[in-house]
Order: sequence, then C-alpha cells, then structure tokens
Amino acid sequence: MTDFEAQLRAVSLRVTRPRLAVLTALRDHPHVDTETVIELVRAEHPTVSHQTIYDVLRALTDTGLVRRIQPAGATARYESRVGDNHHHVVCRTCGAIADVDCAVGHTPCLTASDDHGFVIDQAEVVYWGTCPDCAATRTPE
Repeated sequence: MTDFEAQLRAVSLRVTRPRLAVLTALRDHPHVDTETVIELVRAEHPTVSHQTIYDVLRALTDTGLVRRIQPAGATARYESRVGDNHHHVVCRTCGAIADVDCAVGHTPCLTASDDHGFVIDQAEVVYWGTCPDCAATRTPE
C-alpha cells in the first residue's frame, strides 16, 4: 500500500485513480491552481473529467488531506503540505508562492493580542514581496 492509499483510507475515502493522480500532482507541484491540476492529471490520465478533478479537490480539502489557499487577489491554489502551521510568501509580480515555516517551538503566530474568547488553533500569515527571478529581471528606473 502506498502512502497516498493509506492517507485516503485513514479519512475513509476510497482509493481511486483520480484521487491518487491529484495527490501526486500536488506533491510534485505545490501551490498550483485548479486548471494546472487538471492539466497535470489529464497528461497522465486523459479520460479523467474536469468535474471529477473538481470533486476530488473538494473531497481532499474537506477531509484535510489537501489545503486550499487563496492569497488576496489571486486564484485558489492547492497544496498537500498539511498538518503544520506554515505560512506563505507570494511574489507580487509573477504570483509565485513558497512555504514559510512558522516559528519552531514557541509559536508567536498563535498568540493573538486579543483572542475575543476564541480557542485559536491556526494562524494564516501571507508575506508579500518580489521573488528572486522577478527581482533579477527588474530594470532600474
């Protein structure tokens, strides 16, 4: 049994070819949008429908096997890195996204100045900037 098969069974999802293909695509290409997932899956399995991939993404997100992120002004992206409280850095120029680990040990990102009585278990931080590739191609003014 593969890790993906075990993960699917652990959340009571049947192991199907489309689910395995989507998990593989997200493992190999983190932070991709739905259209890219469709292209990646259909490159290997051309008979898988768009609707099936949408349904798989919804099921994987609902069960916590996949995380959906949507930085302000951007299309939703998906990643298979779940179970930790990591954040993201987004390039304002090209939209590239990379993971940023939260502080290890002490977690200041989970300590709100006023929690309003909520029990906080996750924080979302998005850092914005310019990626190295876009910074290198910028022309001086």
